[in-house]
Amino acid sequence: MNQDWIVLLQQQSQLGKVMETNQKTAPYGLFLSEQDAELLIEEHHHALQEQKRVEFGGGITPKIIYEFCDSDFIDQNNYVDTIIKLQEIFYLYKNEMQDEITDDELLHFMKEQFEKVCFGDLEYLEGTCLNIFAQAIRAGYRGYKSSEGRGEYFQFDEVLRWDYELYQETLRELCWR
Repeated sequence: MNQDWIVLLQQQSQLGKVMETNQKTAPYGLFLSEQDAELLIEEHHHALQEQKRVEFGGGITPKIIYEFCDSDFIDQNNYVDTIIKLQEIFYLYKNEMQDEITDDELLHFMKEQFEKVCFGDLEYLEGTCLNIFAQAIRAGYRGYKSSEGRGEYFQFDEVLRWDYELYQETLRELCWR
């Protein structure tokens, strides 16, 4: 009985913190209803259980929302589903990186890859970008500490990507011939 009361109180606190995120996300056209917030909290608890993690405090959900709310790849239609998946990915890779990386470092890394490498593709973020980075961290890489997780991936990226500037330069050369 006592435990149920404590859990209920914690969930109400989390609900309030998640609902407060609407103040920052509104300019980006993102809004959570109370039902959406309850679903996020429920899925947050599920992700913790799935990864066998315990969390104290307000939880990672508001931090994820604040980090990703200005994304070009999130709109009201995919907002809740994207945050749910980002929670799952976050806890999976906290474990994969053996808690060597702070929450903020991981969130910065995730956001940067989501925007600049994955172009909103959560599967690519999870299965490629974070997987490669986690391997580097498990192997002892610590360079991310000075950058707070920003600008790190390109050292490890195994995929050759086209360069927009080089493309434009080549196109100009071809047109002038």
